[in-house]
Amino acid sequence: MDDHRWMSRAIELATRCPASPSAFSVGAVIVDNAGTELATGWSRDSDPQVHAEESALLRVGSDADLRSATMYSTLEPCSKRASRPHATCTGLIIAAGIPRVVIAWREPDLFVTCEGVALLIAAGIEVVELPEFAAAARRANTHLSF
Repeated sequence: MDDHRWMSRAIELATRCPASPSAFSVGAVIVDNAGTELATGWSRDSDPQVHAEESALLRVGSDADLRSATMYSTLEPCSKRASRPHATCTGLIIAAGIPRVVIAWREPDLFVTCEGVALLIAAGIEVVELPEFAAAARRANTHLSF
C-alpha cells in the first residue's frame, strides 16, 4: 500500500469540508488491496451530520468486499457521536470488515473522548498512525479551538 499517497488524498478531501463550530473536518478514502480507490468521503459532504468515514462507506456500495481494504482517515474514527449514537465510524468500520485503518492524528478531547483506535485494535483491526500528516490534518480544522 502507498500510505502516503492515500493519506495525501484524504487530506485534500478534508479541505473540502464546510466548516462547522461543532465538528471536525475530516477526509476519508477506502482503497482495495490492489491499490484501487473504491470510495471517498468528507465531513458534511452529503448532509450536515455525515462523517467522512461514514460517507465513504455509504458510497462504496453493498456488493464491495472490504475484507482486504484499507480505510484512510485524517482523524481517528469516532467512537462516540451525539448526532447518530448508534452509527459511530468505528462501529461502521468494524461492521464493514475492513482489516486496516490508517490515520493522520488522534481526535483531541474537544467534543468527546474518542476511543476509536483502542476499539479498532480490540476488534483485531490493524491501525497505522502517520504523524507526519498530523499538521496538515489539523490545518483543515483551523475553525476549531483545540
